Amino acid sequence: MRTKLDRLRHTIGFEALGLIILIFGINQLLNMEMSQIGILAIVFSIIATVWNYYYNILFDKAMLKKTGQIHKTTIVRIAHAIIFEFGLLFITLPIMAWWLKISLLDALILDLGMVIFYLVYAFVYNLAYDKVFPIPQSKLPPTQSS
Repeated sequence: MRTKLDRLRHTIGFEALGLIILIFGINQLLNMEMSQIGILAIVFSIIATVWNYYYNILFDKAMLKKTGQIHKTTIVRIAHAIIFEFGLLFITLPIMAWWLKISLLDALILDLGMVIFYLVYAFVYNLAYDKVFPIPQSKLPPTQSS
């Protein structure tokens, strides 16, 4: 399993880079004021940071319980990213509608665009992070033959 310090580095790096890309991207694509989208993005970043931290711990514990290991294949990484984003969507949708003074449907469309961005971003970021900071191999006791 990853250490708390490693998880903190992962989460802060993920959110900081994602914020930069998101704020500048929405500003360029939708011509929204950077201050308006920036405040919302920062609030969402805080929410996502907390969600990310606990979600990854729960995901790893569930994987360890189900499979006995925490190595994530490409398919598992895809599932990991999709489940994460749908959980975050559930949390952020009403906040976005309220802050931007738009309907829930408009907020859903905008949020789905952000989800698509973050699905791709989370997949690429986590693959890169695993390469740069590999998961330490736990020392398992040798198995005994029957």
